[in-house]
Amino acid sequence: MIIHIDMDAFYAAVEIRDNPELKQRPVVVGGSPKGRGVVAAASYEARKYGIHSAMPVSRALQLCPDATILRPRMEHYAQIAKQIREIFHQFTSLVEPLSLDEAFLDVSGCERLFGDAQGIALKIKNKILSQLGLVASAGIAPNKYLAKIASDLEKPDGLVFVGQQDIVDFLSPLPVKKIWGVGEKCQARLHSIGIKTIGQLRNLNQEQLQPLFGVNAVHFWNLCRGIDPRKVVPDRVAKSISNETTFPTDIRERDILTARLIQLAWQVGRRLRRHQLAGKTVQLKIRFSDFRTISRSTTLEEPTRSNQQIIDSAIRMIEKELLPRHEPVRLIGVGMNRLSNQAEHQRLLFDQDQQDRQQQLDSVTDNIAGKFGLRAIQSARVLQNPPQRNDINRTPPGPEAPKDLPPP
Repeated sequence: MIIHIDMDAFYAAVEIRDNPELKQRPVVVGGSPKGRGVVAAASYEARKYGIHSAMPVSRALQLCPDATILRPRMEHYAQIAKQIREIFHQFTSLVEPLSLDEAFLDVSGCERLFGDAQGIALKIKNKILSQLGLVASAGIAPNKYLAKIASDLEKPDGLVFVGQQDIVDFLSPLPVKKIWGVGEKCQARLHSIGIKTIGQLRNLNQEQLQPLFGVNAVHFWNLCRGIDPRKVVPDRVAKSISNETTFPTDIRERDILTARLIQLAWQVGRRLRRHQLAGKTVQLKIRFSDFRTISRSTTLEEPTRSNQQIIDSAIRMIEKELLPRHEPVRLIGVGMNRLSNQAEHQRLLFDQDQQDRQQQLDSVTDNIAGKFGLRAIQSARVLQNPPQRNDINRTPPGPEAPKDLPPP
């Protein structure tokens, strides 16, 4: 059996746990309401007002003027997520994280040690609550797709079991939007022909599904029937690591853009080292004020996790892309892909002495940032051009938050 554990309002719950005065109050974790901040998480008290993730924070405050707005503390959440994963591994080695706050666990074969899957899920929930003071919901089912749906049905503090014999009855009354890959447009198209539930969609054969879903018809035919052959894959390596910043006001000044680029490159390098990864391709993302977005990349001769190599490559790309009279920039991002688990430091831009010094420098900056926060140590160029208070810094999914997407 597969268990899907999903933490309830994770970021907001951590903030409330750390500050008990926030209990019973609407709490929103996200960017600044004065800029372009969006909601990263909302407590269940805030959700009663219609607040949800990805909503502009300014809109959230319109819905609930008394909401407490808190900036995300991603480093803190990542450390707690690590503790949660340690609890998972007490029961099974087959743990596949989807993000900081959710994971699949394959507990097949663990029954003799820990009891049945429902009992294991309950033990995990109780350990997370007693040791970390946080609440999780769990879905237990024969496969990943069904377990993920089940974990969402009775939040918060849910525990839903779906047996093999229950699959049809479990899926039939659920709305079609519960199927992975059915978005708002697809849902509207299905509603227009009278299909609102998974049970109704299951009545169509593959030939009838073809005009609706094209090459994905078989995919949806399988999901309607609860068929999902994917295995739980533990410790998978992310395909990329990236960080990006959306400015509260569009930026034209090159010095400011370069400073932000350096800051983002440091964050990417730190994440690579934390997970013992190295990347071979440096990526640059620029979104201009008219929403035109460009992505550029540079492939190195050898993988790296060095701050300086990432910075040098990113600066060369941005200097090439930004013309003397370029449009103001709305967003900038830095990333690394083609990741590997190589632990050695490469001989590419530096001789061995330089590599050793760079390794020591990166290690020192990581230790300082880990102890005192990311702002405790900065490049001189960043200090000369400090980030605006309302900059929205986002950390797209990386190795601590890989996404599990259905087939296209």
